Amino acid sequence: MNKRNLIQSALSLALLASLSGSLLAQDKPLKIGVTAGPHAQIFEQVKKIAEKDGLKIQIVEFSDYIQPNAALAAGDLDANSYQHKPYLDQQVKDRSYKIVSVGYTVNFPIGIYSKKVKSLNELKEGARVGIPNDPTNGGRVLLVFQDKGLIKLKPDAGLKATPLDVIDNPKKIKFVEVDAAQLPRTLDDLDASAVNTNYALSAGLNPKDAIAQENAKSPYVNLLAVRDQDKDKPWVAKLVTAYHSDEIRKYIQTEFKGAVLAGF
Repeated sequence: MNKRNLIQSALSLALLASLSGSLLAQDKPLKIGVTAGPHAQIFEQVKKIAEKDGLKIQIVEFSDYIQPNAALAAGDLDANSYQHKPYLDQQVKDRSYKIVSVGYTVNFPIGIYSKKVKSLNELKEGARVGIPNDPTNGGRVLLVFQDKGLIKLKPDAGLKATPLDVIDNPKKIKFVEVDAAQLPRTLDDLDASAVNTNYALSAGLNPKDAIAQENAKSPYVNLLAVRDQDKDKPWVAKLVTAYHSDEIRKYIQTEFKGAVLAGF
């Protein structure tokens, strides 16, 4: 074999290796981050639907709200499904993540739970109430308390209100900020606590037993997020279509008995 043929053979082998590597990369499953509980349960069903369209999916569960976005931004995940837009917007602002929403999923109205009172009006002066310690979820709880007439917030507080934005609090309610995942455990110690529905269900709480709940038409519909560089890739559209299928809608309505409202 002459030198020219040797060079052509080497180039051909290099091209073949490159193509083979590309094909192998495409065969790797998409890693989708979810929080344990309803988001994970729903995505187990989405996985089955997506596989019919040729998508291989590996579900990765997390126990908090911080890590799924960090992992997605770092390239350890291909997408995540667990957060609402106000939370994502805050994360992007605070951490400069290049992460975007590609479709809405479900709505988990946050509820107020208590082992000591049966309504918010029964809360005594100085009652201690647990709320999520992240700005968006804590703010949505304060808005519930304002809607129920227990407190008044600064006019410009918006969706990210904090206890510092409370300007009128006749019952002198003390808002105790706690990691969202830990709030179900505070019910024995506090007078009431606000618990995101996914964590409530995981802890064995029934959303129907909440003593108060935010309006289901709130802006906190959850979403599917990917890195900005991936948003136009074909697999993204397939994943959104799988989530928006009639099978998933029926599963949500049946499994969560109305506690979770579809956001699509």
